[in-house]
Amino acid sequence: MFAAAAYGQSGNSVRIVVKNHDTKEAIAGATVAIAGTGLSTTTNAIGLAELPNIPAGEQSVTISSLGYTLVEVRLTFPLADPAERTVFLELSNEVAKVTIESTRTGREIEAEPTRVEAIDEEEIDEKLNMRPANVSMVLNESTGIKVQQTSATSATQSIRIQGLDGRYTQILKDGFPSYGGFSGSLSLLEIPPLDLRQVEIIKGPAGTFYGEGAIAGVVNFISKDPEERPVTTFLLNQTSALGTDVSLFNSRRFAKFGYTFLGQFNYQKEYDVDDDNFTDLPRTYSFSLSPKGLFYMDDKTRLTIGNSLSYQNRNGGDVRVVKGSADAPFVYFEKNDSYRSVTTINFNRHLAGGQVFSAKQSLAFFGRELSAPGYLFSGDQFSSYTDVTFFAPVKNHGLVVGFSASHNRFNENASPAAAIVRDESHTTIGGYAQDTFDLTDKLSFEAGFRLDHATNYGAFALPRVSLLYRFTEKLSTRVGFGLGYKTPTIFTEDSEELLFRGILPIGEDLKAERSRGGTFDVNYRDNIGEKLSYAINQMFFYTQITDPLVLNAVPDGRHRYANAESSVISRGFETNVRLSYDIAKAFIGYTFTDAKAGYLTGDRVLPLTPRHKVNSSLVIEKHENFKAGLEAHHTGSQTLTDRTRTRSYTLVGVFGEKTYGKISLFLNAENITDVRQGKFSPVVLPPFPDPRFAEIYAPLEGRVFNGGVKVRF
Repeated sequence: MFAAAAYGQSGNSVRIVVKNHDTKEAIAGATVAIAGTGLSTTTNAIGLAELPNIPAGEQSVTISSLGYTLVEVRLTFPLADPAERTVFLELSNEVAKVTIESTRTGREIEAEPTRVEAIDEEEIDEKLNMRPANVSMVLNESTGIKVQQTSATSATQSIRIQGLDGRYTQILKDGFPSYGGFSGSLSLLEIPPLDLRQVEIIKGPAGTFYGEGAIAGVVNFISKDPEERPVTTFLLNQTSALGTDVSLFNSRRFAKFGYTFLGQFNYQKEYDVDDDNFTDLPRTYSFSLSPKGLFYMDDKTRLTIGNSLSYQNRNGGDVRVVKGSADAPFVYFEKNDSYRSVTTINFNRHLAGGQVFSAKQSLAFFGRELSAPGYLFSGDQFSSYTDVTFFAPVKNHGLVVGFSASHNRFNENASPAAAIVRDESHTTIGGYAQDTFDLTDKLSFEAGFRLDHATNYGAFALPRVSLLYRFTEKLSTRVGFGLGYKTPTIFTEDSEELLFRGILPIGEDLKAERSRGGTFDVNYRDNIGEKLSYAINQMFFYTQITDPLVLNAVPDGRHRYANAESSVISRGFETNVRLSYDIAKAFIGYTFTDAKAGYLTGDRVLPLTPRHKVNSSLVIEKHENFKAGLEAHHTGSQTLTDRTRTRSYTLVGVFGEKTYGKISLFLNAENITDVRQGKFSPVVLPPFPDPRFAEIYAPLEGRVFNGGVKVRF
């Protein structure tokens, strides 16, 4: 009798499939528990959870996942019907669901073994009020990221992650890598934030899917999809630095067709805050048009076709020249004319059993003319990217296999008599595979491998592994490691600072840069009472780059790239703390970066890399009523190329927004203490007819106020 009773108890089990109520897609990492028994498990890649050894009698089964409303189901064991049950979870109004696209598994961020940071639409909207023209503000105030200005007069920029040069970061828009090479220093300035739904950041090696260049990390800007109700947002912004922004976003979904449209125009008048007669912000005209059409062939098939067209005219230098009143010796100018056209095609087909087939194609054209007195560098860049991916959930595995090919070609518009021509052509073909699987209820593992072949540089094997362990529902840890590479190119921050003047072609003797690195982090989140919640994340990082590309001066006054014998090593940690109480949210993040290169002298610290950086913010918001906040950012001392040390500085800003129905009024005060590099030391160095410029380590434009109106209807 005892044996029979024990067998009856241990034989009770239940199989539950958990899905999203709206999309009907599986939810991985959801918790299924039997109340009062200590029995629990999590759903696998296809949303399935199985609980054995359930006590006989009526039991309460709870199903929960971050961002969804908890569901409770009462069942009596043994079950009269042993078939698996499907439970649909609805999105919670309090916590938004964050589904990661960059890893291609469709998992929520909490269930993804690879460490991914997501900037949601609400936070993007806050930064939109501060700088509507481009996404630089969205990234610059993130922990571990620095937006580095590469020109004192033209205000071109690149992204540095964990102290590494901008060429080691892949910039993506909806998964398409169309923003590198000759266009790299203008890319951040040509991505408007108004149509963004989410920004995903992978720090550390991410070569499995993204191949070359994903050494320091990947930043993926993800645009909005249309909704069944029409959505229109109009924004008008004016700054005290004489800048004007006008933006319009419109979207709508019908039964078989949907569309989004973004149009934006920006004008920045030449701005010289420190009265040295050189622009701190160049005169700029820019516009962008981004239409996208979505064709819903059936409930499982979607075809998306889009195009992004943009133009910029940036004219900096001596203010008298910019205004058209140049007179010797006041003749210096720096002018950028550029255009970009990116066409993208994305096909997705959902198959039986949760399988997904995806195919992507992009064609990008970029032209730029960079001119200064007696100097012209111009060229056209063509980029093509093809990617085919197949995703298949198999029990507790999520398998991804795929193929990609990229081609980049730069043609310099040089005269036939030019002494040097710096054309570049580069093709890479690669295949990849990744398996994301749940070893136990607490342990998830992700292993990927990519094999690339790059013209002139051979084959590159890129393994990557990540692990997620959940000690409890509140405490988890991740660790990841991988390899990376970057083929040589003249398009780096060092060349940009020289306006590519005297830069010799890459040639055929250089080796590709190779990297290895990884991250380790611990994450803890909890609630105190009903209103106070907090989350703490501690992350450590390490990256080593061998055969790093360095720019050396040669005797005839030109510059040539070479592979350094010593490695570049960047290591450190990030600490992030988030607090939320009722309508108030607070954030503080600290980054410690120890980035050094063996080929440098002295302390060997990489130039323009602050050892200490602190970001903090306090936001008070009542939904659809008002929003106000205070931000403070501290940047520690930096080492310049000549090995001198800079001053540390702190920036403080305040912002507010008030909503009246469909209309919102916003006001922002950035850098209210008027910190700028021109106060510490000269930015423009003599002789002024042909000036030299200091390296940019602090803001140039100083205090800026801006305000405007947003209309949503």
